[in-house]
Amino acid sequence: MNIEHLEERVIDYKTSIETVVSKKTKWNKFAKPLLLKTLKAIATKYPIGWKVQELNWIHNSEAINISFEAFPEELMDCTNRIPAFQFIPGGALVFSQTYSGDVYIFVLFPEIDGMSVENNMIEFGMVSPSEITEKVIIEKVDDFLKEMIQWEVPNKKTRVGYSSS
Repeated sequence: MNIEHLEERVIDYKTSIETVVSKKTKWNKFAKPLLLKTLKAIATKYPIGWKVQELNWIHNSEAINISFEAFPEELMDCTNRIPAFQFIPGGALVFSQTYSGDVYIFVLFPEIDGMSVENNMIEFGMVSPSEITEKVIIEKVDDFLKEMIQWEVPNKKTRVGYSSS
């Protein structure tokens, strides 16, 4: 093997960097603003105790999420019937940009003492920032709400917060 054999790999490497830059540009110019706008519109139209956050950490990582932070005000009367009721905040739908520029979509469930951390997340997949549309965002929020409903009132007879061993 001689040095000329590296030319194809060098070209591929340059192309890969250009692809990442293109995805990150699409995230900044289109996906992130659309996520913020759409999720804020949803939170405003349906005030059920959630908020939208923009997260930015470690140079290249950014995320937008919508999470349950407070108990819905309109349901406060029903909680007064059970004085020991305690709302567990923390369920979140997260759109997180990966190092390669793709968008990783997942759900984080509220943390409960004694509940296995492995069951604390569900993956919705990974998409290119150019695939993020209002329709996709609304579909993912719908899926998120279904998961949270299932978490609150599971079909299976499981004891949330307790291990089965």
